[in-house]
Amino acid sequence: MIYFIATFIVFLLVIAAMAIGYIFNKKTIGGSCGGLASVGIEKECDCPEPCENRKKKNLEAERAAKLNDADRIL
Repeated sequence: MIYFIATFIVFLLVIAAMAIGYIFNKKTIGGSCGGLASVGIEKECDCPEPCENRKKKNLEAERAAKLNDADRIL
């Protein structure tokens, strides 16, 4: 029973450390394997043309990037 309790406490400490790290850094946990790019796949889908939802998301991201890059007098 002592091993179960010790293991449970260790897991709680690890989870608490990850939570504290997220709170201070605002970064999610990311993998280090490189994802699909490491196996030679450029994107998730093999579609020649992105779908309407993806086009809309790309346009919104471009618009947000332009707004962030624009010099404003405020």
